[in-house]
Amino acid sequence: MSGSNATGLPIEALLPDLLQALERERCVLLQAPPGAGKTTRVPPALLDAPWRGEGRILMLEPRRLAARAAARFMAAARGEPVGKGVGFRTRLESRVSPETVIEVVTEGILLRRLQRDPELSGIAAVLFDEFHERSLNADVGLVLAREVQQALRPDLRLVVMSATLETEPLARMLDDAPVLTSEGRSHPVEVTYRPPRQGQRLEDATAAAIREALEREHGSVLVFLPGIAEIRRVAERLEGTLGSDTDLCPLHGTLDPARQDAAIAAAPAARRKVVLATAIAETSLTIEGVRVVIDAGLERRARFDAGSGMTRLVTERVSRASAEQRKGRAGRIEPGLCIRLWSEGEQRRLRPFAPPEIAEADLSSTVLQLAQWGTVDPSGLDWLDPPPAAHWDQAVDLLRRFGALDEERRITDHGRALLEPGLEPRMAQLLVCGRARGAGATAAALAGLLADRDPLPHDAGSDLEDRLAALDGRGRRDAHRGRIRRARALAARLRRDGDSPAIDASRAGELLALAWPDRVARRRSGGQARFVLANGRGAWLPDDDPLAASDWLVAAELDGREREARIFLAARTDRATIEEVLGPGIEESVESEWDDERGTVVVRRRRRLDRLVLEEHDAGPPDPEQLAAGLLDAVRRLGLETLDWTASARQYRARVETMRALEPEAWPPFDDEALREELAEWLGPFLAGHRRLDEVRRMDLLPALEARLGHERARRLRDAAPTHVEVPAGARVALDYAADSGPVLAVKLQALFGWSDTPRIAGGRLPVVLHLLDPAGRPLAVTTDLASFWANAYIEVAKDMRGRYPKHPWPEDPATATATMKTKKGMG
Repeated sequence: MSGSNATGLPIEALLPDLLQALERERCVLLQAPPGAGKTTRVPPALLDAPWRGEGRILMLEPRRLAARAAARFMAAARGEPVGKGVGFRTRLESRVSPETVIEVVTEGILLRRLQRDPELSGIAAVLFDEFHERSLNADVGLVLAREVQQALRPDLRLVVMSATLETEPLARMLDDAPVLTSEGRSHPVEVTYRPPRQGQRLEDATAAAIREALEREHGSVLVFLPGIAEIRRVAERLEGTLGSDTDLCPLHGTLDPARQDAAIAAAPAARRKVVLATAIAETSLTIEGVRVVIDAGLERRARFDAGSGMTRLVTERVSRASAEQRKGRAGRIEPGLCIRLWSEGEQRRLRPFAPPEIAEADLSSTVLQLAQWGTVDPSGLDWLDPPPAAHWDQAVDLLRRFGALDEERRITDHGRALLEPGLEPRMAQLLVCGRARGAGATAAALAGLLADRDPLPHDAGSDLEDRLAALDGRGRRDAHRGRIRRARALAARLRRDGDSPAIDASRAGELLALAWPDRVARRRSGGQARFVLANGRGAWLPDDDPLAASDWLVAAELDGREREARIFLAARTDRATIEEVLGPGIEESVESEWDDERGTVVVRRRRRLDRLVLEEHDAGPPDPEQLAAGLLDAVRRLGLETLDWTASARQYRARVETMRALEPEAWPPFDDEALREELAEWLGPFLAGHRRLDEVRRMDLLPALEARLGHERARRLRDAAPTHVEVPAGARVALDYAADSGPVLAVKLQALFGWSDTPRIAGGRLPVVLHLLDPAGRPLAVTTDLASFWANAYIEVAKDMRGRYPKHPWPEDPATATATMKTKKGMG
């Protein structure tokens, strides 16, 4: 957002061109660096355009703080209160009226409006501000707005505004839309690099840089840190060390609006401020009076794992584009200084742009919104970057499990109900199903708590029942008041008339299981605070956590680590509740497997929730089919190396792999991974009659491998990759296909006299690697070009060998000599 002096902003010189372009075109790209004034000057400039008529200008902002600040600034410029001519709308707050002509909204609001009104009635133009951030909602919103424009509203204008973005792909997506560029307004900013010393913690390096900047420079300081925890730790280190004229202000998305507004406001006269901010301050906002930027160079991003269905936060280096955005915050009012807490070498290695959120996010909300839109196949939409197939399929599976999509991926009545609260699908499932089970107030309270940061201190344990008690005004008194207040407000908004106002904390586990069935957890035997989740992943709690000894729980918040996830918030439950709540998703099976302790195959009857065993017991002695399945299980567990890989079996595999390297499509893989994956197919049929593992270990594997290859390919293998080669001396010598450089023919040199060329296999396509041996069987030379060896290297070899082995023939012309495996005396 622009500063208080709106006159002479660089964007104003471009406004006539923008208005002319929108007279001719339906889509325009506007590229302007931070401080140019695009956020606050473009929307008012469009009000007098003839094509607007009585329609509203709708501008999207990626964050609530930016939406609120932009609306307030434009309203103040008109001399009006917010909510009259200029209003804003976010998920939790709305300040609009019938008089509103400019409406600033967060990006999710557009998607919900499109679902209610696909024509965007009463909207003349949609402006996508700060599009370079490439949020998921902005990407989806632009795709759907384009569909509206093309199919229903040819008069709708779309303006995509960005500070740093590769404009060519976006322009192509928008039918070669014109690109207008503003130079921006900024003063020179000096950049210095100050990486932390070896072993120095980030917060210590940051605090030191802040103190030094306050001593040497004038003006306020803006500090970029990756997250709230780092902001808190830096603030702790600065406590009591700042001058009496300096205010310390945190700035992040979970602060109350009043504290956010205080952080971005100008410092009072004769005072300065230090603002400790997350990436929320990178774009859209100008913090008044900032002359110095200190950048830790890190950001926290959510990364989704489609395999586990879990999202984890990762801390990583910012992109070069983000670093430039942050630097620019120091040069708005006068020449400034940017201190980067990394080295120039690291700067050169930064990636140009951060990946778009669509490439790393959970897509369940997007899939559900697009299903309501009528889209079941994402390939039918014109994406700037298409969603990853694995993420899309995982979202479809989850929504089917919820009953939100049918087998054809079309939205169901339950799916439409999940869209109503304006929450992401899991939270909506919690709320809608909780209402159906007569626990609407408890479900709304849980949704209110989980939508914000944890209101209890870090040492409070993980039990959500304690949070519900705090929300209900009971239990611990050290809860964060602001977070409790926000949770109560959201819970009140989500409750319906008729819901009992009483919160029943004992039902928390039951309700969480409805929304997070894949995170139902069972305590591992022998590990008090170790759990296994229904999705197959491990999870843990500190040993002193109140839930550590629980046999069953449901995890609502984890850190998503690949090996074992730390559980932050959960609720206890029991098997009977899981059976009752998730009964349709529980499967019963009879499985045979190898039991290491018993040393035999056992048959067990199991009830499973996904990969989590709820109950099991022995199901009697195995029949022959179960015996075979159990023996296969033993081989999988112990590895292929437990089988008897004779030289013949190893050579057979190597021969097939040799041919596969030449003809990948014609031959099946015979490597370890392929044989392990298809163990049942090639080994299973040969286990009939075997009852013990030691019998399997002694099996001749060659027939099973031959059967896997098939009769026709086995015949081709005999012809193309023979096991032996007959050498001129008359002997049949084995080829070694398993050698690193195979196929290798290791043979005494005299046995090859008379051969002028290297033998070849596979119809002449592959030369044999010749390991030429002396009479004692030691290596003399390696070659794939026998003719060249005879003509060149042999002369020196023969000269040396005649002295060492005078009893063996070393003819002058080996290509025409008689091959032999004998001495000269033996030949005579």
